[in-house]
Amino acid sequence: MHLPSDPVVEARGVTKTFPGVRALDAVNFSLRRGEVHALVGENGAGKTTLIHVLGGVLRPDAGEILVEGRPVRFRHPADAARCGIGLVFQELSLAGNLSVAENIFAHRQPVRAAGLIDWPALHARTRELLARFDLDVDPRTPVRRLPAARQQVVEILKALSRGPRVLVLDEPTSSLTAPDAQHLFAGIARMKAAGASVIYISHHLPEIFRVADRVTVLRDGRVVGTCAAAEATEQSLVRSMVGRDLANIYGERQSEVGPEVLRVREACGERFSGVSFSLRRGEILGVAGLVGAGRTELARALLGAPPMTAGTVALDGRPVRIRSPADGIAAGLAYLTEDRKQDGLFLDMTVRANCVAPSLADFAGRLGWMDERRIDRFAEDSRRRLRIATPGIAQRVRNLSGGNQQKVLLAMWMGARPKVLIVDEPTRGVDVGARSEIYGLLRQLAAAGAAILMISSDLPEILGLSDRILVMRQGRLAGEFLRGQATAETIIARALPPDGGG
Repeated sequence: MHLPSDPVVEARGVTKTFPGVRALDAVNFSLRRGEVHALVGENGAGKTTLIHVLGGVLRPDAGEILVEGRPVRFRHPADAARCGIGLVFQELSLAGNLSVAENIFAHRQPVRAAGLIDWPALHARTRELLARFDLDVDPRTPVRRLPAARQQVVEILKALSRGPRVLVLDEPTSSLTAPDAQHLFAGIARMKAAGASVIYISHHLPEIFRVADRVTVLRDGRVVGTCAAAEATEQSLVRSMVGRDLANIYGERQSEVGPEVLRVREACGERFSGVSFSLRRGEILGVAGLVGAGRTELARALLGAPPMTAGTVALDGRPVRIRSPADGIAAGLAYLTEDRKQDGLFLDMTVRANCVAPSLADFAGRLGWMDERRIDRFAEDSRRRLRIATPGIAQRVRNLSGGNQQKVLLAMWMGARPKVLIVDEPTRGVDVGARSEIYGLLRQLAAAGAAILMISSDLPEILGLSDRILVMRQGRLAGEFLRGQATAETIIARALPPDGGG
């Protein structure tokens, strides 16, 4: 019999090397029965590589993995699943055209005697799982019709449906609403009470103290230390993660707000209507609200993707008609999408190519030929200025960590020198060190005169960066606050529907 302190899963001296990078260097890690063990570290510290090794996605170059004290060799994630290890990755693995039920129970649907799928039983089991998150979703709904937060829940339920002894959660709340996150935390508590164990990865340190029993810090592929969560503080974890103290990561305004740049009146579109606001030169205007409030749809409509169905937009006092993203970019707007991999970056192209993608015309000579030297200089300057961690500008963006991919996305639009920069969830899935750098870059852009519209579900981010804050609720503006007037409580109160629902 294993005592509560015995490791359920253990990594001993695990090393993993990729071309030019040692992602893990003799890492030791253990997970006890009935424990939540958090893994923290900057992007590129080795967290994802470690869970890929523990989950059978990657094979270690050296070291060993033990399950219940016995050495194992995982050749495939299915081998890890047979040992009771379930993984929920930050990047979703759902089939959009299949239903919620078909995704959760893929290849494991209940069948009748004739081998046909027992649809009533499948849907009943799915409803039971959905009830854990208090979700009123038809199990027959195609996943592609769900918002990102609901898709994240389906991904989690897919892993939970197997009843794993060990559940690995990689940034599980990055797309969740606050109520959904609370349901997740309650589910983790139930798993612990039943003797299951959880490896929990998150860049949101308050979550670590909410759910974890122990914390292991990784930096540059090595274990910096492991301690009880109750013995750590946010400051001590940040210091271990980045190797230095970080002061106020949100920074301070570097110049005065200037004249009005953007005026939107009675804007209507998919999931929003009657929205009016203005944005001034050098201002950071935060937009808060629950998932589904219409924030992203508004941002995309301003860029013409798709265009507004009604309302007016004026830039520098002149009316503009934006019917497509090309119109928006030509007018001086830029948009950093919330989904950098799906909609923002050319993943299989180089850092160099991505940096200049929106502004290629600026690098063309008189005869239309590209000035390759100028492109090289600009990309290299962007790499240095934004501190993009990459062996060189010829590296494919797909091979960069999430934080560095986000910096490349920011470099793309900084190069376009927009009048109005719309940033949608600018630090989703980004570590605390890279967050500090991104906040500094946004401050620099504002000081240089850009008007910034920032959509974020991270309330400390909204409160820390914004000069003004708009709150959206069910597609309409529900409130506006000046810097210093708003608190997390006042924003949530405005964001919740009148009946208090999610």
